[in-house]
Amino acid sequence: MSIEEIQTICRQFSAVTEDIKWGHDLVFSVGEKMFCVVGLDQSPVTASFKVRDDEFEEICNWPGFKPAPYVARYKWVWIEDTNKMKKSDWEKYLHQSYELVKNKLPLKLRKQLGL
Repeated sequence: MSIEEIQTICRQFSAVTEDIKWGHDLVFSVGEKMFCVVGLDQSPVTASFKVRDDEFEEICNWPGFKPAPYVARYKWVWIEDTNKMKKSDWEKYLHQSYELVKNKLPLKLRKQLGL
């Protein structure tokens, strides 16, 4: 899965913004809260995203996955190579991450964003 393909998926969600943080990470956010981070200067390309609490341990045990540095306590996982997951799985988990983050936003902000 290329960076461009991840961008295409994330850009389909409502009120998504993207920017570069920390000088080398492409970050996708909703309401200024991150839901996906892609490492731009790594080869292979790495990424992190939020998962459901009940999936966290299982996904962290998949080959090529581990708890995401700094944000594992919020149930974020890190994948060492974005090509290790099929496009359909990327679509599922990016949408799920977006929804998990979006649903935690204050109601007032969700309304402002048209969510």
